[in-house]
Amino acid sequence: MPELPEVEVVRRGLERWVVGRTIDSVEVLHPRAIRRHTAGAADFADRLRGRRVAAARRRGKYLWLPVTDGHSVLAHLGMSGQLLVQPRKAPDEKHLRVRVRFTDTEAGPAAGDPLTGTAAEAAGTELRFVDQRTFGGLSLHPTVPGDPDGLPDVIAHIARDPLDPAFEDAAFHTALRRRRTTIKRALLDQSLISGVGNIYADEALWRSRLHYDRPTATLTRPRTTELLGHVRDVMRAALAVGGTSFDSLYVNVNGESGYFERSLDAYGREDEPCRRCGTPVRRRPWMNRSSYFCPRCQRPPRVAA
Repeated sequence: MPELPEVEVVRRGLERWVVGRTIDSVEVLHPRAIRRHTAGAADFADRLRGRRVAAARRRGKYLWLPVTDGHSVLAHLGMSGQLLVQPRKAPDEKHLRVRVRFTDTEAGPAAGDPLTGTAAEAAGTELRFVDQRTFGGLSLHPTVPGDPDGLPDVIAHIARDPLDPAFEDAAFHTALRRRRTTIKRALLDQSLISGVGNIYADEALWRSRLHYDRPTATLTRPRTTELLGHVRDVMRAALAVGGTSFDSLYVNVNGESGYFERSLDAYGREDEPCRRCGTPVRRRPWMNRSSYFCPRCQRPPRVAA
């Protein structure tokens, strides 16, 4: 599933190509793609027609497009969802699920004026939701009253992410100490900190020399601060190269894959030498996933007698 850097790459693409445009029509080609919109495909299309996209927002792994009239389109990418901006004449993708077309009439500086810059590039393009496995989808939701970002009410419980300027390090440390869990479980708990998934948790823990089963109650404030610094560093590094893609299922809005997998220090490197000490990296089953770690640099916690 895409994590914060991958979703942020998509958000930035939508910011350039979609924001400020008015929806002309919506075509739902597969009902599962809008299953979270319980009123159905016809209602989804009807309620979006004529609405203007105000912004492209993200919190953690969640992406949404605020539209006029106090609602937002929430995009859940799932395991294989892609939001692609394509020319209208481009052939349909094999797994195209939803097509959104825009009027393009309001993009100029004034009525009747020619399009310029980004608006000219965007004209004649459409937004496509492509999803091979149909685990993702789009849905329309009311926004949290008074929220400046148009946060959909269904994800109001999601914590802020570590790249959010409003994220509070001290509050996160306090929550860690109270939760009485292990550190990797805490990093993946979206009610504590959003946007961190299995890949970047393993990477940040490797950089911090912390074992994934380290109890959160044992972390001092300086260790929590150090860990958050590594979480941010690894995410910014991934953002700089477009995220992590292990196959063709994750791409940005232009269909390009990210390249951060070439820089991974722990995840996916089973039996390869640790870049720090040379010890072979190990993989262990963990919550229906895998955890990758260096047994020398990231020693497991002692078991109480």
